[in-house]
Amino acid sequence: MRHILAIDQGTTSSRAILFDEALKVVAIAQEEFRQHFPASGWVEHAPLDLWTTTASTCRAVMEQAGVRARDIAGIGITNQRETTVVWDRATGKAIHRAIVWQDRRTAPLCRELKEAGHEGAVTEATGLLLDPYFSGTKVAWILDHVDGARARAEAGELAFGTVDSWLIWNLTGGEVHATDATNAARTMLYDIRHGHWSEEMCDLLRVPMAMLPEVHDCAADFGTARADVFGEGIPILGVAGDQQAATIGQACFRPGMMKSTYGTGCFALLNTGETPVMSKNRLLTTIAYQFDGKPTYALEGSIFIAGAVVQWLRDGLKMIRSADETQPLAERADDGQNVVLVPAFTGLGAPYWNAECRGAIFGLTRNTGPEEIARAALESVGYQTRDLLDAMRADWGGQGDTALRVDGGMSASDWAMQFLSDILGAQVDRPEVLETTALGAAWLAGQRAGIYPDMAGFAEGWALERSFAPAMAEDARSGKYAAWKRAVAAAQAF
Repeated sequence: MRHILAIDQGTTSSRAILFDEALKVVAIAQEEFRQHFPASGWVEHAPLDLWTTTASTCRAVMEQAGVRARDIAGIGITNQRETTVVWDRATGKAIHRAIVWQDRRTAPLCRELKEAGHEGAVTEATGLLLDPYFSGTKVAWILDHVDGARARAEAGELAFGTVDSWLIWNLTGGEVHATDATNAARTMLYDIRHGHWSEEMCDLLRVPMAMLPEVHDCAADFGTARADVFGEGIPILGVAGDQQAATIGQACFRPGMMKSTYGTGCFALLNTGETPVMSKNRLLTTIAYQFDGKPTYALEGSIFIAGAVVQWLRDGLKMIRSADETQPLAERADDGQNVVLVPAFTGLGAPYWNAECRGAIFGLTRNTGPEEIARAALESVGYQTRDLLDAMRADWGGQGDTALRVDGGMSASDWAMQFLSDILGAQVDRPEVLETTALGAAWLAGQRAGIYPDMAGFAEGWALERSFAPAMAEDARSGKYAAWKRAVAAAQAF
C-alpha cells in the first residue's frame, strides 16, 4: 500500500500525519516547541526548532505505522504563513530567529509607508494591506537589524522564505529554494494578478530579489527529501499555506463556498473564482490555490487570536490545566452577566487592522469568575468570525453559500460551534475529518502522485459530521453583537 506523508507545521507545534490510499489517517505525531517573546508584541521561533520537530514527527509516524520511505508516494507540506526566515545559503543556518506572523514590531514602518501614500499600490499589486502581519516588512527588519545582512542579501548570499521554503530547503539538503503561489501571495512581495515577484514591492520594502524562492503551483515537483532524513528519498509533491490547505481539504472549490479554520488564530476564506475581488471592507484578496499556472482567488479575513485565547487561560491566567476544561466552565457561566473579552493580545486583524490595540475585558462584576471569563473567551471567537463574514458578504454582494464549513481544534467544541451558529444566524457544518489542513496537503501530493482522485472526485468524498443551526432569538443576537462592537471600539480608544 502506498501512503502520503503530510507535514503540518503550525505556530505552536509541528505535526506529521500519514494517510493511506483511501485518504484515511493511519498515524499522527505532534511536538510542541518553545515560543519566544523578546518584547511586547514581538513573537519569535527558533528556526531550527521548526525543522527538528518536523523531522522527528515524520519519523515518528513512519515508525508508528511500520511504514518505510519506499511505501510513501509523496510528501505534502502545509505551514504557518507569513512567518519569516532568513538564512545563509552556504551554511543553511538562519541569521536571526524566525519572526512569527503574529509579531507586530514593524507597525511603525507600516504606518510610515501608509502615511506616505503607498497602501493603494500595495493592495493593487498584492491584494494585501500595509500591516506587520505579512512577511515583507519582517524581512526588511531582519536586514536592517542584523549586522551586514543587507549587503550579504544584495550579494546573493542570503535566502528568504516562509516556513514551507525553510522546510523544503532542509528536506532537500539545500538543493531546492522554492515556495508555492499561496505562500508567495502572503509576503507583500508577490503580484497576485500577474503571477510573479513584484519588483515595485521589493523596491518599496528594500528586499533584494536575489533572496526570493522560485514559485510553483500547489501541486508540483518541489524536489526530493534526502535519504539521510527518512532512509530513502521521498518526492515533495504538494505545498499550500495552512488556510489554503484547509480550504482545499474542505473541498471549497466552487465560488461562494466559505470555510473557517480555528487554530491559534481564525481564518475565514471565501472562494471568489478566477477573478480577484478587491475588498471595500479591509479584507484581503489572496490566492486560494493554483493549478496548471491558473490561480483561483479568495477573500480572506484573519483573526490573530482564536485558540490562543484558550492557551492564555491555561498558561497566562492559570485558570485551566487543559483546553478541554474550557467548555464545562463556559456551560456553568452566569447568564445574567455579559462579560466581553476583546483578545487583541497582538493587535486586531480584519476588518479593523489595528496593530497597536491590546486586549481588554468589559462587564466585570464582583460575581465574575473563571466560568464567565471562559465563556467570554469562547464567545470572542464567534464575534470575530461574524465581523469577517459580514465584511465578506458585503464585498461579495450577498452571493454564495449560506453555510460555513468549519475545522481546526476549536471546532470540536459543540458549545463553541453552537454559539458561532447563533451569533452568525447561519448554519455551521462540521466535517467528519477535522484534520482538513493536513488533508488538503495530503490530497495535493497524492493527486500529483496519481493515487488520489481529481478535484471533483475529492469533493464528492467530503462528509458532514454535524450541522449546527441558529437557536438564539434575533433580539438576543443583536444585543450581544452590539455589546461586542462597543467593546472593540473602547479597546481601540484606550
